[in-house]
Amino acid sequence: MTTRIYWISTAITAFVLLSGGLADLLGADWAVAGITALGYPAYLAAILGVWKLLGTVAITVPGYPRLKEWAYAGIVFDLSGAAVSHLVMGSPVFHPVVTTTLVVVAGLSWATRPASRRLAAPPSPQREPVAA
Repeated sequence: MTTRIYWISTAITAFVLLSGGLADLLGADWAVAGITALGYPAYLAAILGVWKLLGTVAITVPGYPRLKEWAYAGIVFDLSGAAVSHLVMGSPVFHPVVTTTLVVVAGLSWATRPASRRLAAPPSPQREPVAA
């Protein structure tokens, strides 16, 4: 069941990042309008687009567990920042609800990822006996 949750949540997260990243990078009118409506400059779309596409690659390719950690952190920063921006700007409630839901979906992807996609736990320090 955990594997199924991982793949479904990862597929949703990757689709959202890929489609949004392409729209941002290609300067789709609706994507740029969404960013400028939140008070951000239009050029931010290209920056976010690059990072979203790189994040998609990072969470879907095997290996690179440290890169995956950074990618998931970036996803949370992006989506939670979007949710807060929508709340502050008075956007319809649909926008912060969707972005917050996507944070939860990305969190499920992160939490259920297989051991092969996780950072190895650091070795615990070995304590040497202290002479009395």
